[in-house]
Amino acid sequence: MTVLLYIIGIILFLIGISISIALHELGHLTPAKKFGVKVTHYMVGFGPTLFSFRRGETEYGIKAFPLGGFIAMPGMYPPEEATTKRVDRAGAVAAVDGDTAGSGAVDGGVTGTESHLGEGVAETAGHLGEGMTGEGTTGENAAPLRRDRKRRKGRLFENTMADAREFSNQEIEPGEEHRTFYALSVPKRLVVMFAGPFVNLVLGILIMAISLLGIGVTTPMTTVQTVVECAVPASEAQQRPADEQNTCRDDDQRTPAWEAGMKPGDEITAIAGVETTDWDRLSAVIKDHAGERVEVDFTRDGKAQSVTVPIIATERPKVDDSGKALMNSDGTPQTETQGFLGIGPVQERQPLPLGEFAGAVWDQVSGVFHAIVTLPVKLVDIGEVAVGSKDRDAEGLVGMVGVGRIAGEIVSTDKIDVIDKAQMGLGMLGSLNIFLFAFNMIPLLPLDGGHIAVGLYEGARRRINRWRGRGLIGPFDTAKLLPLTYVCIGLMLCMTALLVYVDLVKPITLDAIFNSGG
Repeated sequence: MTVLLYIIGIILFLIGISISIALHELGHLTPAKKFGVKVTHYMVGFGPTLFSFRRGETEYGIKAFPLGGFIAMPGMYPPEEATTKRVDRAGAVAAVDGDTAGSGAVDGGVTGTESHLGEGVAETAGHLGEGMTGEGTTGENAAPLRRDRKRRKGRLFENTMADAREFSNQEIEPGEEHRTFYALSVPKRLVVMFAGPFVNLVLGILIMAISLLGIGVTTPMTTVQTVVECAVPASEAQQRPADEQNTCRDDDQRTPAWEAGMKPGDEITAIAGVETTDWDRLSAVIKDHAGERVEVDFTRDGKAQSVTVPIIATERPKVDDSGKALMNSDGTPQTETQGFLGIGPVQERQPLPLGEFAGAVWDQVSGVFHAIVTLPVKLVDIGEVAVGSKDRDAEGLVGMVGVGRIAGEIVSTDKIDVIDKAQMGLGMLGSLNIFLFAFNMIPLLPLDGGHIAVGLYEGARRRINRWRGRGLIGPFDTAKLLPLTYVCIGLMLCMTALLVYVDLVKPITLDAIFNSGG
């Protein structure tokens, strides 16, 4: 049964990520079709096609590996002739190479002169290079060899760009040039490319709303759940044997709550004259009145009661805002002196106050962006884990395989109830969507952020040309960025392979996450 539940957890995760990707691509598809772009394919996943159907000019389908997706729009790499056109203020088209006459001749002629001058400079530099090699046999043979290598590399690069342009525009029929991606205005292109990540952001926020506002968050209440018998300083408690960690010795100091006879179920309404509407307020008052006698008002079985107790000053573990214990450099817990009453609160699930939701969203989004900024450092850590004996950080990077394994553990474990399982699953899916938004906004091709950056550059370039009176220019030749694109793809594949390996060999377990406070 546990194995079956584990498999169900992985399947649910794959369904969740597939839906997220499908909605991301739908975010691209909808405005593209609205603007008249010809969209030939809408696919969820990569690899062999499992199922597809055609509606109109678009083929919709699902592929074998549900860890990505794409829509195909002709003109992602504009034809070379489109990038070398310019329209002057009178509306006439001029070629950048200066071959056009007529009203665009002045603009085209200037550009053509610049082009021929450049060729002349290059040719002169070539002759100078030949002369500088000297008269020896080695020098005479070396320069032509270097030039030949450069030509071969240049031809290879040009062929690659030509192939990319041809593949990108192969489904453009005559007369459909206006329906290509590059034919869109810059603002419309930005809308098409930003819409996909924006859908993930909205989806992530909606999932967070369901989790935090709908299901709620576990909140400590002012009702007493436990009464602690004795107050043992933290430094002393950690030195005791494990079997004595939860027991009191005869000479241990009894807590004020124990001495006053407080019981589980008592609801504290005020302390030291301060009304306690929530646990944070109650806890703060107790900490601030160390060494003082205060009056505690509470209700028991519907009856109001009051008792005066001495708040003792004791050494307690120091924690951060999330409740995680802070540690010293030697591994021992940090401690601080504070007031101690000796009670533990009842934990109830309550909707997060609406006024705090925006802050929770900001913390999540900013945390994801911070993780992406520090991605190189985290990858170095993962590399050390992969090749050495370094332990895996439970709060470090996790790949898709690792997240799938955790999803399987969440569904199959019997240590948490169904509501907590649902909330943890929603939390993972919401975080994943916000990560997809943030990662896709990286301004590098082939990511959406790279296309957005190209669009912004092209818009700025057009404005400058208009300001200089040089007219409209053609779209930026994105094929020139193919070497950088290939480098980025290679790095992403290496990162994926590294995470898959570590997730399989040294996986992060659900228990490790719980123990880390994550």
